Amino acid sequence: MWKKSLALAALQSACTSTLVQTLGIEFTAIGNDFIEARMPVDERTMQPKGFLHGGASAALAETLGGAGAYLSVDEGITCVGLEINANHVRPAPRGWVIGRATCLHKGRTTQVWDIKIRDEQKNLVCIARLTVAVLQA
Repeated sequence: MWKKSLALAALQSACTSTLVQTLGIEFTAIGNDFIEARMPVDERTMQPKGFLHGGASAALAETLGGAGAYLSVDEGITCVGLEINANHVRPAPRGWVIGRATCLHKGRTTQVWDIKIRDEQKNLVCIARLTVAVLQA
């Protein structure tokens, strides 16, 4: 699945001074067919009622799908987001949410990623789908 072997620390370091760092997103695992990260539910990511903001969920989903797309193509090929859809199925209170992205379609010009975000009790919080364009050099 993966064309690049990047350690979690290197992937995290590449996100310095970006939205990923601002939201406190931390990459936690790369498996044979998935990539995982967690994000705090705190003042940076909550809406006024004290729950996870839907836009923060979408940012976590796009971060995971984008990182997965990047790792799954050869050097010199760029992947950019085309469309994201997120269904928010349960509120998440303070703590952490964990997202896991898996590739549904890996084509020559597009990829489609499925991202599931869960709270610390493993309750499903958000289901997202990210489509990325694969831009050849």
